[in-house]
Amino acid sequence: MAVTAPRRRIGRSTSAVAATALVLLVAGCSSSGSGATADASKSAQPSLNSTDINPQPLDQVKDGGELRLPLQQWIDQWNPIQVDGTYGDSVEIMKMVEPELFRVDATGTFQPVPDFLVSAKVVSTSPQVVQYTLNPKAKWSDGKSLSYLDFKAEWQAANGSNPAFNVSSTTGYDQISDVSQGADPTQVKITFSKPFADWQSLFYPLLPAAGVSTPDDFNKGWIGKIPITGGAFKLGTQDKAAQTITVVPDPNWWGAKPKLDKFTYRVLSTSAITQAFLNNELDEASAGRADAYGQLKGDADAVIRSASPWDEVHISLGSNGPLADLHVRQAIDKAVDRDALIKVLNQGVPVTFSKLGNHILMTNQAGYQDNSGEWGKFDLDAAKKLLTDAGWQDAGAGKPRTKDGQSLELHFIVAQGSSQATVDMATATQNMLLQAGIKLDVDRVPDNDIDDKYINVGKFDLATWRNTNSFPPSLVIPFYQEPVGDNVFSNYSKLSTPEIDSLLKQAAATLDPAAAAKLYNQADGDIWALAHTIELYQRPTVAAFRKGLANYGATGLADTDYTKVGWQK
Repeated sequence: MAVTAPRRRIGRSTSAVAATALVLLVAGCSSSGSGATADASKSAQPSLNSTDINPQPLDQVKDGGELRLPLQQWIDQWNPIQVDGTYGDSVEIMKMVEPELFRVDATGTFQPVPDFLVSAKVVSTSPQVVQYTLNPKAKWSDGKSLSYLDFKAEWQAANGSNPAFNVSSTTGYDQISDVSQGADPTQVKITFSKPFADWQSLFYPLLPAAGVSTPDDFNKGWIGKIPITGGAFKLGTQDKAAQTITVVPDPNWWGAKPKLDKFTYRVLSTSAITQAFLNNELDEASAGRADAYGQLKGDADAVIRSASPWDEVHISLGSNGPLADLHVRQAIDKAVDRDALIKVLNQGVPVTFSKLGNHILMTNQAGYQDNSGEWGKFDLDAAKKLLTDAGWQDAGAGKPRTKDGQSLELHFIVAQGSSQATVDMATATQNMLLQAGIKLDVDRVPDNDIDDKYINVGKFDLATWRNTNSFPPSLVIPFYQEPVGDNVFSNYSKLSTPEIDSLLKQAAATLDPAAAAKLYNQADGDIWALAHTIELYQRPTVAAFRKGLANYGATGLADTDYTKVGWQK
C-alpha cells in the first residue's frame, strides 16, 4: 500500500524518495551527468499506464487468502481528518473500514459507490446545493443507519468554527452553510455559502456522528482504535509489539463479499521492505529506487507494475531560527541545483523523473504550468548575495557564514530507518548548501518519532516527504494554508501569506476549471517566492507485486476497490 501512492485527503509519505550515486554531487553542483548511462538504464523501462493492477473479473479471483503489505510506521491516530491522522497508510485503511462515498477512476473522475450512494448531484447553483441519496442498507457497526446527522457532525467538526476540534483541513467544509435531511431519511442536503467545485472530495471517508461530535471524541476517541466502522472491512488485530495490523471482512457488510480473508500490514523500515519481499514475507515492495529495482526485477515470483500518480517529491523548509528570514530561505532555493540533484536521483531507476515547477498540479494534470521562475533556478552567486544581504558574512570556503557571533547551521531531519537513498539525498543537499556558506547537519531520528515529534510540530529546518494523490486541487490547500493558533493544518513549515491563502480559497470556489487553474497558478508563483518548498520531481509508481495478485497494484490516479482484490485462479 505504501508504494502505490494511495489517494489521501492531505496525506504524505516519509518513505525513501531518492536514488543513490551521491558521489557525483559531492564535488560540486554541476547539472552535467553521464547521459549515456542514464539513457541506457531506461531503454527498457516499464510503461507508465493509467493503471497497472492486473484487472480480473471476480469469477477469475479465488475466494479467501491473505495479502501481506508493508507499513512505514505504527498508526496511533486513526481519525483521517484529525491533524495527526493524515498519514497515508492509515487513511487508506480508513477507506476500507468506513463509507467511501465516491471512488476515483483511472481518469481522476469521482464515481459514486452504490453500496453507499444511490445518487449525488448538484440540484441548485445559487446557492450551491448538493443532494445525496443514501443506500438504505448502509449501516454503522453500532446498528444505526447512515444519515444527515453523520454529514452534519463531520461538517461541524471540520469547518473550523470550533478550534477545539484539531482538524487537518477546513477546505470545503468552511464553505458549507447548512446540512439537513431531505425528503426522507435517506436524503441529505448540503448547502454552500459560496460555490465549492470539489464537493465530491468532502466526507472522504464519511465518519460516524457518534465518533466525531465532541472535541474529545474527535481528537482522542480514535487513538489506537476505530470506535465505529461502516465499510466492507473492520480492524482485526493490532499487535504493537509485533508491529502488525490486520484488516478483515465485516460479516455485517451488505455489499458483495470481499474476496480476501485478511490484509496483514507490518511495520518495516524502507530498507527492510525489499528483503522482506524477496523472503516471501510481503506481497508488495517499492521498486522505484535503483537498488530495489535491481533486486526485485529478477525475482521469479514478482511482476513489476507502474503508473503515473499524483505524487511529488520535495524538500520542505522550516520557519524557525535563521529560516524565519525570507532571504535565507530564498538563498537555499538558489543554492540547490534541482537539475543535478534529480539527474543523480534518477540514475538506475527504470522510469524518468519529471521535474516539477508547480506545488499544486502535476505535469500530466490539466492546468499545469511551471511557475518556479527565478526561485527554481540554481544560482550560487545569487544565493551568496541573498545571505550577505541578510547579514550573514562569508567566513571562507568550506566554513559556515556568521552573524552576530552565530554560525549559519541548519538541520536536515531524516528517519533512522530511511534507506540509504534518502540519506544520500540529504547529504547531497548538505554539500550543495555548504558551497553557499550554510552548514547543514543530517540528523537521523527514530522512525516512530519523525511525524509526531518533528514534522507535525514544525521542528525541522529541512525535511523531505511525499505528498501523494492530492487532487482535486483544493486538497492541496492545507499544505499552504495560514495556521490558525496552534493548528497548522498540514502546513508543517508554518509559512503562508494572506494573499496565498486568499488565492487558494478563491480557486476552490471557482466552478470554471480554466479560471480556477489560473488562480491556482497565481498562488503557486507566490509559494515559490515564499521559499516554502523546493519541488523536485513527480514520482512515478514502480513496484513489485507477487505474481497472481489481481485488481491491485500501481493505481495511478485511481482508488482501489478492496472488495475485489485477491489472488487469480
